Amino acid sequence: MQTDVLISEVGPRDGLQNCDSIMPTAAKMRWLTALADSGVQEIEVGSFVPAKILPQLADTAEIVRFARTLPDVQVAVLVPNLRGASDAITNGAHKITVPLSVSETHSLKNVRRTHEQMFAEIRRIRSLIDEQPEAQRPHLEGSLSTVFGCTLEGPISETSILSIAEQLMAAGCDEVGLSDTTGYADPQAVQRLL
Repeated sequence: MQTDVLISEVGPRDGLQNCDSIMPTAAKMRWLTALADSGVQEIEVGSFVPAKILPQLADTAEIVRFARTLPDVQVAVLVPNLRGASDAITNGAHKITVPLSVSETHSLKNVRRTHEQMFAEIRRIRSLIDEQPEAQRPHLEGSLSTVFGCTLEGPISETSILSIAEQLMAAGCDEVGLSDTTGYADPQAVQRLL
């Protein structure tokens, strides 16, 4: 039995958003080129959020447009809302990832929205994607954060995780990702949840 594995590099978004200093756009472009040259097929290159919140990612639009020129690379971005999704579509992202913490406490701190508000936002994003010509529709992922545990709420029940994953799919996501936001995962937990 063959198992295909897709490595999706998130460092240009997740890594840089946590740095105090701002990497120059040209350096980001060199990094993305090196990742593409190494064979990475999917790269989360940034996030469409206000620059006052994440100045490290203020150049995401330019980075997306550059990354689109790299051969055989699926360009992914993280967006917290409809505005971000609109910017992602306008700039040509192949994949839009919307984060949703299964810990509602974490969700409120991270995106300032309840689960129900996020499901409604994802339905709006799905509608916006469906309005695009078919060849220009990005793939929509609902990324479940804190599935292996939350620093604010502790362990998360698998029943909650499955329920929220089902609701993400019902809201229009093409896929659901499981994120080890806090570093609590172990191989058995990953295998069981998958």
